[in-house]
Amino acid sequence: MEGEKNLKMKAARMERGLSQTDLANAVGATRQTIGLIEAGRYNPSLKLCVATCKTLNKTLDDLFWE
Repeated sequence: MEGEKNLKMKAARMERGLSQTDLANAVGATRQTIGLIEAGRYNPSLKLCVATCKTLNKTLDDLFWE
């Protein structure tokens, strides 16, 4: 997924009414990290992926599988 925008993650975040900062605070990351993931410029760790999925009430497949 490197280099491809993660529009699914952005849509899920917006659906929950969260800003990048809100999501970052909830998962223990920075706003910049969330922005880079959504822009396809950062490959998150599995730990960060799982935390993001739990926060957004989605599965790994929902957010990170093509």
